[in-house]
Amino acid sequence: MHPRHWTLSDFENMSWHDCHVHGFRVFEAEHGSGELQLDLDYILEWKEHQEKFSFLLVPVRLQFHEVFALRVALDWATPTAGMGPFSISGIEKRAEPRTEYTATVWRLPLNWPEGLLEFEASGFTQIAWGREVHSSRQFLAAEERVAA
Repeated sequence: MHPRHWTLSDFENMSWHDCHVHGFRVFEAEHGSGELQLDLDYILEWKEHQEKFSFLLVPVRLQFHEVFALRVALDWATPTAGMGPFSISGIEKRAEPRTEYTATVWRLPLNWPEGLLEFEASGFTQIAWGREVHSSRQFLAAEERVAA
């Protein structure tokens, strides 16, 4: 059984490559900041079998804390694509000096459609809310995204 709860201390051992985002919410928080919540299919394992991959996935809520300076760029128009979940290439973080403090800047480049999420945040919490599913796809169908 894999962990069902992750935090900033787990960041270096995690990967969000090819994770699909089904939901995006912003909650107002204190001092003008917010909480950014992504509902996504987290890939726990990539398994290679005779040059093909299968995946162990679990639906999670990834919530970034004390979010500030959020920039969102998603482009479904250019590829004339139907609406659907967007796919993250990965999650990067860096320290960036400001006049009064050093910000932790988070960058989420997207695989598809073209786009980027970027913001400052103090950290994150990721909690699995559904059951683990083995799949030949990198995302879960609606009927597979059920509570554990």
